[in-house]
Amino acid sequence: MALGSVDPALVTDILGDEVMFVPDPDAEDLTVAVGAIVRADAVVDAALLDRAPRLRVLARTGVGVDLVDLAAASARGIPVAITPGSGTRAVAEGVLGLALHLVKRLGPLTDLVREGRWAERAQVPVGDLEGGTMGIIGYGRIGRRVGELATAFGMRLLAYDPFSPPPADIACPDLVRLAAESDVVTLHVPMTEQTHHLVDKAFLDRLRPGTILVNCGRGGLLDLDAALAALQSGRLGGVGLDVYEPEPPQHHPLFDHPNVVLTPHLMGLTRRANAATFADAARGVIDVLAGRRPAAVANPDWEHASATSTRHD
Repeated sequence: MALGSVDPALVTDILGDEVMFVPDPDAEDLTVAVGAIVRADAVVDAALLDRAPRLRVLARTGVGVDLVDLAAASARGIPVAITPGSGTRAVAEGVLGLALHLVKRLGPLTDLVREGRWAERAQVPVGDLEGGTMGIIGYGRIGRRVGELATAFGMRLLAYDPFSPPPADIACPDLVRLAAESDVVTLHVPMTEQTHHLVDKAFLDRLRPGTILVNCGRGGLLDLDAALAALQSGRLGGVGLDVYEPEPPQHHPLFDHPNVVLTPHLMGLTRRANAATFADAARGVIDVLAGRRPAAVANPDWEHASATSTRHD
């Protein structure tokens, strides 16, 4: 079954003829469902799991599990499969796209041509990626791919990751040096209590004037009030956002600033990535139903709970 909007055409071929996929389950469907493909905006809490007593697997499209009660799933021996690789390249391309939009001032320059203000073009300074420094906060799959693309543009890399140290030649021991030396900063750490508002006033005050900030990670990583103040002071030269807290977001004054570009959490949902993430989620369901371990899970302790339940049975 689907929890959230799932196009059956993207999963039924993978699930095969022996699995009946229900795109819009009702209460009765919940009681008999053995697997679920879960969208990012779907809440999966203990109460829902109680209504689905036969559920054996949850397959989350993407990697964020903020709305999934992992502890409740693990206690029931239910793996929460995730699809970490399917959107990696799409999100990384989105980061570079937002950065280029801001560095090349595509918004203001479009307005000049559209409004017949050609003579004012020299008043809009256009920047470069080549020769600049890309500061990557979070050096997992997406952070590494952003680094590859930034290197292709001739950028130097700096990386900070509080959970897994980056390679020594690009690693920053803390955020102080990364903030001080970066021309573009991009956020890719997971959302935790430790990383909430990781980018705050103290961080932004350390930036060199005109730095570009891109957040395609999680909305809560960035303090929007502090970012707006940094834009108004010139400390930030531009902000690109694909993620928000909550989603959809309430309107924030930052959204009205001319040096801000906004997208509705779609950078990881290109045509190719969208098909891949749903296919990977469907494979996660099939793996569990066939007795195999999913390729990637958000709650590795589910196996212990499952084994304990089996022994008690």
